[in-house]
Amino acid sequence: MRDVPGPVLTTDGASPAGHDPTSGPDGAATTTRPVESRPERLAWFHCFAGIAGDMALGSLLDAGADLSEVTSLLYRLPLHGWNLSAEPVLRGGIAATRAIVDVTDDVVIRTHSHIVALIEEARLPERVASRSLQTFAVLAEVEGRLHRRPPERVHFHEVGSHDTVIDVVGTAAALEVLGIDTLCASSVATGTGTVRGAHGLLPNPSPAVVQLLRGIPTWGRDLAVELTTPTGAAILAALGSAFGPLPPMRVEATGFGAGSAEIDGLPNCTQVVVGQALVDSASRGQPVVLLESNLDDATGEVLAHAVEALLEEGAHDAWITPILMKKGRPGHTVSALVDPALVEPVRRALQAETGTLGVRGLVLERWPSSRSSGVVAVEGLPVHVKVSPGRVKAEQSDAARVSARTGLPLREVLQRAEWAWRHHGERTTDGSHEGRGAAPPDPPTPA
Repeated sequence: MRDVPGPVLTTDGASPAGHDPTSGPDGAATTTRPVESRPERLAWFHCFAGIAGDMALGSLLDAGADLSEVTSLLYRLPLHGWNLSAEPVLRGGIAATRAIVDVTDDVVIRTHSHIVALIEEARLPERVASRSLQTFAVLAEVEGRLHRRPPERVHFHEVGSHDTVIDVVGTAAALEVLGIDTLCASSVATGTGTVRGAHGLLPNPSPAVVQLLRGIPTWGRDLAVELTTPTGAAILAALGSAFGPLPPMRVEATGFGAGSAEIDGLPNCTQVVVGQALVDSASRGQPVVLLESNLDDATGEVLAHAVEALLEEGAHDAWITPILMKKGRPGHTVSALVDPALVEPVRRALQAETGTLGVRGLVLERWPSSRSSGVVAVEGLPVHVKVSPGRVKAEQSDAARVSARTGLPLREVLQRAEWAWRHHGERTTDGSHEGRGAAPPDPPTPA
C-alpha cells in the first residue's frame, strides 16, 4: 500500500486531533474534515478494463486507504459473518490489490429497504452513509424500472449479498479515509457475450449496467467477460461528478484494484488516481459537447428546420455558420451545444435532418449564468420573460402574439414587458399583479 496524507478515523468514530467533529442524527461524531480549509481532493477512476465493486475498493486500498480504518467503519454495520482482506496480486504484470470478502453467513436476497436500514443503523460518518445510500438508491431505481416495481419493493439478488454491501460501504469508507471530496472517472469499458445472473443468462453488459451507464461515456471490448458489474456502474452513476480524461490535479498516489481473474492481453484491474484538484469544482465549467457537421448541398429551408429539430431534441443551443469549402464551394456548418447525456438523440437528429455523412464532436466546458423566468402582462395578455443578473428579455413568440392581437408594434410590446418586470416584478397570466397589490399602469408609449 502507498502512504497518502489525509484525514484518519479512529475505530470508535471519535475524531483525532486537528479535526472538527460534527454530530449526526444520533449525536455521534460523524465527519473527518479538518477545521482549516484544504484544497479539494479528487479520485479519478480509470476504467480501461471496466469496474466492479471489489475493484473500486481494491484500488482505493492500493492507493493508501488504511485497511484497519476501513474495516473499523464496516464493523459498525449490523452485519455478521464476513471478513475483508487485501491481497497483493499481479494482473497483466501490474501490481494490484484484490479486495476479498470472505462470507460465512450470507443472506442472498435483501430488499432495498432492508439495506437502507442496515446503513442507517450503522452510525457511519455522514459522507460514508450518504454515498452508500446514493449507490443503493440508483441500483434500486434501475432494478425497479427493469422489473416494473417501485424501488422500495425491489428485491436485490447478487447486489444484496454480504460481499456487495461490504464493497459499496467499504468503497465509501475508503473514499472518506483518503479525504476524497470529488469522484470522477474515464469512459467505461464493457464486455460482450452473455453473463449468468439470478434470472439466468443475460446479455453482457447486463440490462442493469446499460441503464446505470446512461449519460456516462462507455465503449465495448470484444471480450466475453463481465468487465463492468452493476455494483461498479452504480458507484460511478451515484457518485461520479464528471467523466473524461484525467482532470487537472496534483497527483499524490495511484492504485490498482484487481478483478478476480486474469484476462489474456488485458490487465484485469481498475486504476484510481488520487490528488489535489488544480481547479476547484466551483470554478469548473459545466461539461458540454459541441456537435458539428459541414454541408454544401442543403437548402436554407432544410438548415432552418434542422436547427429547430436539434433544439427540440434538447440541445442547449444550435446555429448555422457560413463557410467556404474545398474548390471554393460555399457551405454551412451546423452546430449544436449538447449535454453529454443527450449527445446520441441530438446526433441522430443532425444526421437525419441534414443527410450529412458524418458528425464530429468536441467536449467543452461552459459557465452559464444563473437565470429565472416569469410572466408579466401587456394589455392584459401574458408575456414570458427570462431574467438574469442585470438583464431581462421577453420571449419573442409571446410578444409577437400580443402584437398581433393588440396592434401594438412588436418593439413596444418588448419594451413594455421588460419595463413591467424591472419595476413591478412578476404578474399572473390574467394580468393581475402578483404579491404587490394592484397592477401598475403600463409604461408611457415611447415617442
